[in-house]
Amino acid sequence: MDAGTASMKQPAASGISVSDPLAVHGGRLAAARARFPMAPTPWLDLSTGINPDAYPIGDLPPEVFTRLPEPGDCARLEAVAAEAYGVADPALVMAAPGTQILIEILPHLVTPGRVAVLGPTYGGHGPAWARAGHRVRPVETLAALETADYAVLVNPNNPDGRVIPAADLAALAARMAARGGLLVVDEAFADLEPGVSVAPFLPLGGLVVLRSFGKTYGLAGLRLGFALSSPDMIAGLRASFGDWAVSGPAIAVGIRALADGRWRLGAMARAGERAARLDALMTAAGFTLIGGCRLFRLFARDDAGAWFQRFAEAGILTRPFPFRPDWLRLGVPGNDDGFARLAGVLS
Repeated sequence: MDAGTASMKQPAASGISVSDPLAVHGGRLAAARARFPMAPTPWLDLSTGINPDAYPIGDLPPEVFTRLPEPGDCARLEAVAAEAYGVADPALVMAAPGTQILIEILPHLVTPGRVAVLGPTYGGHGPAWARAGHRVRPVETLAALETADYAVLVNPNNPDGRVIPAADLAALAARMAARGGLLVVDEAFADLEPGVSVAPFLPLGGLVVLRSFGKTYGLAGLRLGFALSSPDMIAGLRASFGDWAVSGPAIAVGIRALADGRWRLGAMARAGERAARLDALMTAAGFTLIGGCRLFRLFARDDAGAWFQRFAEAGILTRPFPFRPDWLRLGVPGNDDGFARLAGVLS
């Protein structure tokens, strides 16, 4: 998932509007190539928060492609995911073909009501609830979520990396559950940020946690994500998806990767080092660090829109924000060549 806004909509810079494909989501290389046909190739895509170090898949048995997955295969994946995410009971975990589809389906499982989205944040949540008939309003403080029937936030937040302590979120979920409400916490970028997740508090009424697989493991095209929640909510989600929601290859790769705690620790260390290197490079060039996590960094500069254009003309795709034309978000380059290309434009 990529960042948008749940609130402010100000004039865009450098021709980037709210509906522009390059502003709606990161990773839109086809749109970038069409917009900047003279840019050198290959493009360096820093517009997403996807880990540039993909998990080494290795060989997969042919039957994961040729046979329908068995129910036990997906159950095994969910058990491995439960352990990786710190959830005591695998029955509280459901695998899905990516997190985005969970964002779309979840609002249809509850009675239409008042939804508060803590923003600015990923732009997909608010519209999904609105399409399901809910009344959506953006809010800018945690306290403002209290009066809604359903509250939605991203932790760590996209795009600024804001983190709300897990204990505070658990307390909020408990208060919302007491009056029949629901707290949805999107933890798309929590895997490499230790101690952030509220998932270990499950089973806790009034709480749904969404976890993305593709960002951490650099395998976004595999389309794998997870919902963590109460047995009733998990049952409702399973009924909405039906059989064979997750592909055989996604199940096989997910089991391998989620069970590989050593790789995850290494990925955390590598991403942290690259994030620090990116911070040093950008701040030396006059940008101000706003925040971020290990997989993306948010910077501010008055002429950020012009820098988006300059990077794109050099074949480097970054992430602009029409509602904050002084912001620019960059994913972490995966190697020395990527840092060198970035440094070449900055200099």
